[in-house]
Amino acid sequence: MDYPDRRVVVTGIGLLAPNGLTVDTFWESLCAGRSAAGPITHFDCSSFPTRIACQLHNYVAEDYIDFKKARRLDRSLQFGIIAAREAMKDCGVDLANINPGRMGIVEGTSVSGMQHTFDSHRSFIAKGVKGLNTFSLMNAYCGGGSSEIALDLGVPCQALTICTACSSGNDAIGYALNAIRNDDADIMVAGATEAPIVDAYVGTFCASKSLTKRNEAPATSMRPFDRQRDGFLLGEGAAFLVLEELSHALARNARIYAEVLSHGSSSEAYHSVAQHPEGIGIRQAMEKAFYRARLLPSEVDYINAHATATQTNDLNETRVIKQIFKDHAKRVQVSGTKPVTGHLAGAAAALEAAICVLSIDRKVIPPTINLTDPEDGCDLDYVPGTARHFPVKTAINLNAGFGGKNSCLIFRAFNG
Repeated sequence: MDYPDRRVVVTGIGLLAPNGLTVDTFWESLCAGRSAAGPITHFDCSSFPTRIACQLHNYVAEDYIDFKKARRLDRSLQFGIIAAREAMKDCGVDLANINPGRMGIVEGTSVSGMQHTFDSHRSFIAKGVKGLNTFSLMNAYCGGGSSEIALDLGVPCQALTICTACSSGNDAIGYALNAIRNDDADIMVAGATEAPIVDAYVGTFCASKSLTKRNEAPATSMRPFDRQRDGFLLGEGAAFLVLEELSHALARNARIYAEVLSHGSSSEAYHSVAQHPEGIGIRQAMEKAFYRARLLPSEVDYINAHATATQTNDLNETRVIKQIFKDHAKRVQVSGTKPVTGHLAGAAAALEAAICVLSIDRKVIPPTINLTDPEDGCDLDYVPGTARHFPVKTAINLNAGFGGKNSCLIFRAFNG
């Protein structure tokens, strides 16, 4: 049953990103256009064609998590716990007063505990079964992250993991939105986490020729919509939002960042990696989101684009925006923020959803950096180079993942 009168708002944000370990430091560096890109230090990448990425700077797990717990958990699970914990702290809710049956956790990811899985395999090769333990199983289990978040928060609530490639974060938030709308919950902690800077994983992206090779100039290497673009930078981190039913939030005088209007998703069933050349999946996801929001494209101020700086994606995304927005396409403001943060794989959409919420709350649109020579056909307002102060009322987060999975979230300023 649908409960259309149950409005959903964002009351908490928590994140760990390569360009900032708190919301404020993250936002300041994002708007300043300071890229977190640098040499990969997690492993020896000297033989790799791409040797740069966006790693978390100054991250020490034991600053957040007990030493023993940090040692047994993969970085991906660590990041998710910390970001979800910070989101709950930010929302200010007293968990002692929450009915766990009215709360849920939805985590998105694409590769989950990959580093721990590879380490366990190496240990197995070297020592056989004696080289493995229970923690090897829990880190390899894709749903382990949401379980660990529930354990950390101490709330016996519903907890699940969604894995839809780069759309995972959006789909996790979309699931949470629908759970509240359908009266299954009053509070949902939703987002995504990823730690993909692992030797074999980076190697597969090198093999697919998806990553930039500008190793000598990391900060200017990723160039969305630019004629000289040659791929993206991988990043790591996590972002979670607290979604809450409006009357529940108002009853406790919660701070409201923005309202979540709708979610749309699609699957192209076209190719295991490549997008459909006409961008039909991106279009379908956007059309669904607009229909469910009862919103016109002309009402949108800002789009955070997927913007992977690959040859086809940037053109496809631009083409679909023109198709959907028509005359408004040249007026809507679009930015690609991955050159600053890196591409967080399954956590990318969650981090960029947080960016949309912050753009509404702080009335600033972050820039697309490194865009100096736009590609033919890439002729929208990409907010190049410098952040823009603007009273954002409605923002869209758009993401597209491997396997043709596409997702769109629409946020709006809360107006009572």
